[in-house]
This record gives sequence, C-alpha cells and structure tokens, in this order.
Amino acid sequence: MAASDLLRDLDLTSDELRSLLDLAAAVKRSPRDYAHSLDGKSIALLFEKPSLRTRLTFELAIKQLGGESLFTEGPVGVREPLKDVARNLDRWVNGIVARVFSQTTIEDLAHWSGVPVINALSDLFHPCQALADMQTLGERFGGFGGLKLAFVGDGNNVAHSLMLCAPRLGMDFALACPPGYLPNPDIVTQAQGLAAAAGVSLRITHSTAEALSGAHAVYTDVWASMGQEQEGPSAAGPFASTR
Repeated sequence: MAASDLLRDLDLTSDELRSLLDLAAAVKRSPRDYAHSLDGKSIALLFEKPSLRTRLTFELAIKQLGGESLFTEGPVGVREPLKDVARNLDRWVNGIVARVFSQTTIEDLAHWSGVPVINALSDLFHPCQALADMQTLGERFGGFGGLKLAFVGDGNNVAHSLMLCAPRLGMDFALACPPGYLPNPDIVTQAQGLAAAAGVSLRITHSTAEALSGAHAVYTDVWASMGQEQEGPSAAGPFASTR
C-alpha cells in the first residue's frame, strides 16, 4: 500500500483535506502552472462500472497535467487473480484510478500494488466526488465554516463521503433518507465523532423538512446506482409516506 493512496475519505487528514482543496483551487486558477506535473507519468484507469463524466474528466485531467492515461473496462480480478493485476500494473504505470463495485477490490489493489491507488467510486465511498462538491461549495460561499449541507437520498457511497468531509471543514450535515435506506452505521459513528470534535452537527433523519431546515446547499441523488436500477424502490418513491 502506497502512502499516497486515496481509498476512503479518511485517508486524508483534516489538514490534508483543506490543502488538497486549496491546491485544486490553485490549479483551476492557473492551470498552465501545473501543465507538467505528470510529465513522463502513466496512469491506469480500471473501470468495472461504466462512466462518462468520471472517465473523461480523469483522462482530461491527466492529459492536461502532462501525463498519459490507459483505460480498461470490465471486471477486475476475474480472468486472473487481482493480486497479479496489481503486481503487473505497478511495474507498468505510476498510479491506478479504479471505479469498482466493492470497496474490497480497492483495498486489495492497494495492498498488492506499490503505486498510488485512487478510489473513483466503490460501494462504500466516493471521495473524489465529495472533494469536487466541497470545492464547489467553497467557491460558491467563499469558505465552509457555518454552512449546512443537506443530502436527500439513500445512505449511499456519496452520502458516506460527504458526511466524512463536511464536519472536518466546519460544516453541519444532515441526511434525509427513508427507512430501509440508512447509511452504514460504522461510517455514521465515525462521522458523528468528527462532528463532535469540530463542534458541528450531524443529523440522520427520515424527515426531508427537518434535513432541509436552515440548509445552505441541498444535494440529491438517484435512488438506484448506475447498473443497479432493478434494485430501486417503486416509482411512488421511498419518501411517499415520510415527508
């Protein structure tokens, strides 16, 4: 496992989280200053789950920073053991970006690979998405302290990542989700500890009105993740009787 892996949101300390957002803002302001940051570097993009935005934005970012990307789509660790995939890749490329179904796949890639592994989505976390969202909020409001972010949807990977990032930036966070769609309890416990340490609030509720009260920004998501549409709730919506 490389020291610079980003497998889950808490791989970044609070200081590193803020520094990374500051760096992202600096790159956005003056992209030419960073145009050679990945000169001579090759990054593998391993996508078990298909994507338009994630794939293209990573490919463009790598190219604009001077690097090369190599894309492959399909199951990881099926035709050959995942550890063999990881061991070969760390001899060929300088980093791995993986969009996978299971967090275990990300963890195993990092365990067997000596190059950095970045989680571009798993069933438990979506750290790059949360970082982009936090950057947008910082730009819109000029900072994070005193803001309340509300998420309306099921307790999915995006909700997990947002509730782990928001408190460390001084933001209140509320999640409104219906019964049966609650977030992972271990991740909630971690987020509650972060909120208590930061002196901010973290609320999980079945009431959309409660979650939205006093919110500066509202985040919503589809009820069924891409590729899992058949597992979604009825067309009436899971909040039909919980508003």
